[in-house]
Parts: sequence; structure tokens; C-alpha cells
Amino acid sequence: MQTDIPEGARAPHFWEAIISLLSLVVGISISIVLYGLDPQVPMMLGVVVASVVALRCGFAWKEIQGGMVAGIYNALPAMIILMIVGSLIGVWILAGVVPTLIFYGLKILAPEIFLPACVVICAITSLATGTSWGTTGTIGVALMGVGGGLGFPLPIVAGAVLSGAYFGDKMSPLSDTTNLAPAMAGTDLFTHIKHMSYTTSVSIGLTLIIEIVIGLQYSASSSNIERINTILTTLESTFFINPVLLLPLVLVLFVSYKKMPAIPGIALGVIAGAICAAGLQGADYNAIANVAFGGYTSGTGIEDVDSLLSRGGMDSMMYTISLIIVAMMFGGVMERTNQLKVIADKVLAAAKSTGSLIVSTVLTGIGANLILCDQYMAIVMSARSYAEAYRERGLAPENLSRAVEDSATVTANLVPWNSGGAYQAATLGVATLAYLPFNFFCWLSPLVTILFGVMGWTIWKTGDDEPREASVERNL
Repeated sequence: MQTDIPEGARAPHFWEAIISLLSLVVGISISIVLYGLDPQVPMMLGVVVASVVALRCGFAWKEIQGGMVAGIYNALPAMIILMIVGSLIGVWILAGVVPTLIFYGLKILAPEIFLPACVVICAITSLATGTSWGTTGTIGVALMGVGGGLGFPLPIVAGAVLSGAYFGDKMSPLSDTTNLAPAMAGTDLFTHIKHMSYTTSVSIGLTLIIEIVIGLQYSASSSNIERINTILTTLESTFFINPVLLLPLVLVLFVSYKKMPAIPGIALGVIAGAICAAGLQGADYNAIANVAFGGYTSGTGIEDVDSLLSRGGMDSMMYTISLIIVAMMFGGVMERTNQLKVIADKVLAAAKSTGSLIVSTVLTGIGANLILCDQYMAIVMSARSYAEAYRERGLAPENLSRAVEDSATVTANLVPWNSGGAYQAATLGVATLAYLPFNFFCWLSPLVTILFGVMGWTIWKTGDDEPREASVERNL
């Protein structure tokens, strides 16, 4: 996080930084809630307000513009992944990969167990590959189709998919966020994972209980069975359905497990899908190129099938990319001109007890996702802002890394203008605010961490020979 003040400039006052923050939050809220508008324009107004505040503090325009560019630069890998995932979805539908996954999923998964099965399947996939984005972009897309075929509302399905994907992501030693958080906090990877297991086991346990209860409300009624049979028949008559079409998915999961970077790994999946489309579905180069850019359009005449399969394409991600660009411009200005640091310092100053320090860490992680619009920047900022305070109070660094991961990592996908939220909404085809109430794991995690912090459960002290529950102050 930016700490140096250029010559001729001064640190922003707290009230100035709050004006910048409120201009973003209030502007977006009014535009979306009252007028149903897209958030890009109010977010751009937030960039303008933050820039004006920075100019008032004496920052040169070159410095402000540098913050915008740096913010966008940090998000470039995410934007490239978005475009490739869009192509992958379109090509995999044309190739029959997604239809095959939906076909066998509808045959195997009963409605009563579908939601908890979604959580478990995505959790295992994400644990093995270390990526929530890769999990939702492959297995998640197929499960959305299966859930729609079984008659589940898509926001509920998306919530189950994301709950499992983010559980696996934050607990996998292969995950970049799981490695980044302890590195920033000053602890080692496996100590961090062990310490997270206390809070995470509670969060995922509650999530599975809720999913089981919701799933029991859906049964295989005669109308549902007829609907499923219609979908199965239509898929069989439209595509060549065969287990061999699962190979592109297996390939992507395998290279992810082997830690191939996301961009070439997903691109390899697109190539494998194109080969299947040409060899098994009879598609020519023109058809493959068209769906890679413009997405697949299903014309079976069966609404359930057409709504499930008409999606994907690089072009479908451009709205999301524009959202990320504007969001990162705002976050870049706030960081470069020290407005975010001023807010974080004020929050830290109010944290007098151990419990309130952990609450402050969690709230800062969530706030950083709202302002910086990127989970990696949120992790770095939260950990750096509080590392010294944890050391001074004799708290082991794994307490900090756990609080950071239980907030910054899992809440990024709950913010519509965050790169995480924008990606998941575009990939799963469900608006962020629509799946948010059903993404139980991701909003339970920070609440459980706060509870553990306030109650003093599993709070480890520096120098403990064996990790153990320590007595700490319990009042905020």
C-alpha cells in the first residue's frame, strides 16, 4: 500500500477520504436500487471525486493518473482470463462438453441431494486445483445447467457452487490466496491452513446443513421428471453425447493441479474443446470461431434447453471487463494518494482489545474489496496494515492471516464491481446481488471469524510452543 507522500503534497484528512468512499458507495447504491442503472457511470463519478480530493491534497495529475494505470495493470490478468473463459464456455457448448455434463448430471444427481453435492463437488475440485475461478468456469457452469434442469432457481445453485469453490480455494495449499495471506502476515503456509481449519470447519458445516434443508424442499415430482426427460431427449437429439467429451474438463483440471498458470491452462481447454467440436460434433472453423467470440445460441425450440445453453463467448465478457477497468481506476487512485491508508489507520486506532482488532481486520478486508475491487490487493492491504499491531500485542501472525483470508478472500465475489464478483456473475450467468444471499459460506466465514475473535477461541499467542486456545480480552 502506498505510504510515501510526494513533495508538495500532504496526507488526506480522514473526512476527505470518506467523501471519496461515499461518492462511490452512495452513487452506485442510488443508481442500482432507485434507477436500475449499470454501475459504470456512478463509479466513474467516484473516480472523479477521488481525483479532485487528491488534487486538493497537492498530488500532481501525473501521480493520480499513475494510480489509475497501476490499478488497471493489476487487473489485466483477470481480464484476460475473463475473455478466455468466455470463449471456453461457448466452444464447450458447441463441442458438447457442457451438454454432456448436464446430461449425465441430470441422470445421476437427485434434487434432494443436489445442493450439498454441488458444495462437495466444487470443494473437492477447488482443493485439488487451488482455483475458485477455474472451478466455477468449468464444473460450476455444468452444475448451473444441471440445477436449472432439476428446477432449482439459478441464484440458489450459484450460491452452492461458489460456497464449495471458495472453501476449496482458501484451504488448498495450491491456491495463490492461501499462499499470499501467510506470506504477508509473516507465518508459514501449513500453520496458516491449520489455524483456518477451526473457523472454516464451522462455516462449511453450517453451509452444508443449510443446503441440505433447502434441498429437501425440492423433490422429483411428476412435472419435474417430465421436464428432465424433455431436456435429456433434446440434448441427445441435438448433440453427440459420450463420456469421451469429458476429456477437455479432465485436461483443464489436470493442468490446474500441476500448477500450469490459469491463462495457458484455460486456453488449452478451449483448444481441446475446438478439437471435440470439429471431430465429434462436425463443426467447421467458422462455427467454432463464431461461438468463441459471440457465444453459442441454442435454437432447439425447448425453452429449458435454450436458456441453459445460449451463453458464452468473448463478447459476453466485455461488460464485465469495462466494470473492472473503472473499479480498478478508483482503487488505484485511493491507494496511490493514501486515501485508503488514512481510513485504515483510523479503524486501527479504534481497535483497543484483541477482539476489536480482529473485527477491525475483518471489516478492513471487506472494505478493501469494496474500494480496491480486487481480492489480492485487499489481502495485501489488510495484512500490511495490521501486521505491526498484532506483533505489538503478542498475537501470533496466523491470527492475522486467518482473519484476512476469512474476509478479503471470500467476500470479493460478493461485491458486484470487484473483479471477483464481476467474474463470477459473468461466468455463472447470475447477478452478484442475486446469488449473494445464497452464498452461505462466503458471508458466514467473516461472521464466524468475528465470533471466534470476540470470544477468544483459538487465538494463539506469539511464542506458544503448541498452538492452543489462549485467554484474551473479549470486549470490543
